Amino acid sequence: MAQIPASIHNLAKILWNYHRLDQPLEPADAILVLCSYDKRVAERAAQLWLDGWAPLLIFSGGLGVITRALWSEPEADQFAQIALNMGVPAEAILIENQSTNTGENVIFTRQLLAERNLDPASFLLIQKPYMERRSYATFRKVWPEKLARVTSPQVSYEEYLHSYSNPDLSPEQIIHIMVGDLQRIREYPEKGFQIPQEIPQEVWEAYKTLVNAGYNQHLIKE
Repeated sequence: MAQIPASIHNLAKILWNYHRLDQPLEPADAILVLCSYDKRVAERAAQLWLDGWAPLLIFSGGLGVITRALWSEPEADQFAQIALNMGVPAEAILIENQSTNTGENVIFTRQLLAERNLDPASFLLIQKPYMERRSYATFRKVWPEKLARVTSPQVSYEEYLHSYSNPDLSPEQIIHIMVGDLQRIREYPEKGFQIPQEIPQEVWEAYKTLVNAGYNQHLIKE
């Protein structure tokens, strides 16, 4: 990570810490995995199922903006195979492999559960560390009558950039994505995609400095 100035890392860590909610785990009726390019999220979800936190494990994800450039097989199918390899039985797994964004993850999962006559009252959402807040805000907007908590792989910013994310994505690309996700947290409530989340001034100033430094590749295109 030496090629990225320490000042940039310090700003990115402010965003990282904001994006993470650090909610304590509680037993739930279902584990809902919001799939992406980070297969370690599948390992976290499978281990939580094996540890008994919920009886049902749902993987939701087709091919999104990033993964359609990396893979041809849907995210959810790949994640489910990881869970199977870790010992989760097939009968405990549901796969939704058509969604392309976080809102669709929730909408299409709700439809799938209705088709199966399943109605979990509570969910444990599993995501990347820096997608915790946006995933929770999206779920609460799309499915507000359900209880939800969110968790992610328990790693530090440094560990994530060094070895935890997809090897095809550089540390710089991860920072670009974190910056874009913060913009979405600010703008998506007005579009009806998420519940509002307060953004502290320090976090927003870090965002603006990173954008000015060129970390703007994942911003919403107006």
